[in-house]
Amino acid sequence: MRTVSGRVDHVVVVGAGLSGLAATLHLLGAGRRVTVVERAAVPGGRAGLLRLGGYRIDTGPTVLTMPDLLEEAFAAVGATTADRLELLPLRPAYRARFADGSTLDVHACAEAMEAEVGRFAGAQAADGYRRLRTWLEKLYAAQQRRFIDANFDTPLQLLRPELVRLAALGGFGRLDARISRFIGDERLRRVFTFQALYAGVPPARALAAYAVIAYMDTVAGVYFPRGGMHAVPRALAEAARDAGAEIRYGHDVTALERRGPRITAVITDQGRIPCDAVVLTPDLPEAYRLLGHRPRRPVRLRHSPSAVVLHAGTDRTWPELAHHTLSFGAAWQDTFHELTRTGRLMSDPSLLVTSPTVTDPGLAPPGRHLLYVLAPCPNTDIGPDAAQWRELAPRYRDSLLATLDHRGLAGVASAIEEECLVTPADWTAQGHAAGTPFSAAHTLAQTGPFRPRNLVRGTENAVLAGCGTTPGVGVPTVLLSGKLAAARITGGRGPAAPAPRARQATEGAPV
Repeated sequence: MRTVSGRVDHVVVVGAGLSGLAATLHLLGAGRRVTVVERAAVPGGRAGLLRLGGYRIDTGPTVLTMPDLLEEAFAAVGATTADRLELLPLRPAYRARFADGSTLDVHACAEAMEAEVGRFAGAQAADGYRRLRTWLEKLYAAQQRRFIDANFDTPLQLLRPELVRLAALGGFGRLDARISRFIGDERLRRVFTFQALYAGVPPARALAAYAVIAYMDTVAGVYFPRGGMHAVPRALAEAARDAGAEIRYGHDVTALERRGPRITAVITDQGRIPCDAVVLTPDLPEAYRLLGHRPRRPVRLRHSPSAVVLHAGTDRTWPELAHHTLSFGAAWQDTFHELTRTGRLMSDPSLLVTSPTVTDPGLAPPGRHLLYVLAPCPNTDIGPDAAQWRELAPRYRDSLLATLDHRGLAGVASAIEEECLVTPADWTAQGHAAGTPFSAAHTLAQTGPFRPRNLVRGTENAVLAGCGTTPGVGVPTVLLSGKLAAARITGGRGPAAPAPRARQATEGAPV
C-alpha cells in the first residue's frame, strides 16, 4: 500500500463530517496531532441538524447500519460506542408497503424474517429466503476485508483468492437476476434489490456484489441513535476532542499552500494552519479545486441519481408507518429507466418515508411527529437543472403529498405544521456535483480500484476521504473511507490507542 511520504506528525483534516471525524480518530490513535477545520458551526457535514419550531430534524442520512465500524473508530482512542451513544435496534428494520395493499416487515432476526416471508409469500419463498440469507453472509465475508475495507494502488491488487470466491458466488453477475434465483415473488425481490439505488445503479444493471448492501440492511440490522442521526457526528467529535484533537468550527478553507508536490499549510478565512499532511473530505470537485489538479479519467464520472427530501413536522401520525417505511409504486423497471436514462421524474414513485419519532418521541414537541420523505430523482446532468428545480419544487412537493395521501397517509398535507423541502437545487448550492448528495455512481468502471482514489497524483501528502472516493456511498463506507485515508498517512500502524484525555477549554467551539 502506498502511503504519504515524509514527515506526518501534524495532520489537518478539512471537514468534520463522518469521514473526516473517523479519519481524525484513527489518526489520533496512531499518535498523530490533528487539527480539524469545519466551515459550519457544528460537526456533521451531510449528517446535519435543522431545528425548526421545536422539531429536531436530521438533514442527512437516516439509515444506520454496521455499528461495529463506529465501534472501531471510537476504539482507536480508547473509547466505546456505549460511552458516547445509545443505539436502538429497529424492529422492524423496514416496513415495505406495496401498490397492491400488501405489507411486509423486514427483520434482521433470521427466524422472525423467515416467518414473515412465509406469511407474505408462502413456504417456498421462506425456503428461498433462507438460502438467500446464507448467500448474503458468504458474499459479505468474501468482500469486506479485501475489497471494501481496503486501499487499492492498482487493479492488479484485485487478483486475490477472494476474487475467485466472489466470482464463484456470482458476484459479477447482475443483482436482480441473482436475487431471482432465490426469490420468485417480484414484490419480495424489491426488498433485497432497492439498495442498488444507494450505489446509483438500477438492480437490473448493478453487480450482484452490491447485494452486500442488502446484507447490511436485512441481516446485520438497522439502528437509530437516540437524539437522532446527528448524534453520531456529535459523539465522534466529542471523542476526538477528548483525545486531543483541535476542532476549529466556522473556518472556511479557501486554499492550500504548496511547496512543490507537498501541501505545507491550509489557508482559511481566519488564517494559516501549517501541516505535514492533509485529509480532504469536501465533494470531489471542491477537493480537486483546492489541490489544483483533477485526475485524468478515460471516461467522465457518472453520478448517482439525486433526491428530493421533504422534512415535515406534523400534528398527527399514522399507524401504517414504522420507523422506516418503503412505499413502493406499481412500476419498478420503468422507475429506474426514468431516474438513470431519460431524466424524468418518477411517474409512479417509490419512496422512503422515515418517522423517527416512532422510536424517539423527544425529537418533536409533545404530541407531535416527524416525517422524512425521500423521493429519488434524476441528477442535474440528465434531469432538470437547479434553475428548473426552483420553479418545479412547489408542484412536486404537492404531488408527493398527494401520493402519500392516496397510499394511506390520509390528510398528510393538512397535518404539516413545519416543513423544509430540499431539491437538487439545494444540493447544487451546497457544492455537490450533478446536484446529488450521493456522488459518483458505483458502476463497474467506478468501483474498487477504478473509483477516484484517495491519493491524487502530483501531491505527496494529501489524502481524500468521503463518499466520492473509495470505498463509496453510505454511512458504513464513508466511515471506512476515513479509516482508509488515515491508513495512507500512518501505514495502518501506530502505537496503542491512548486513553481519552480531559478536554481542553481552548480546543474549538462547543459541539
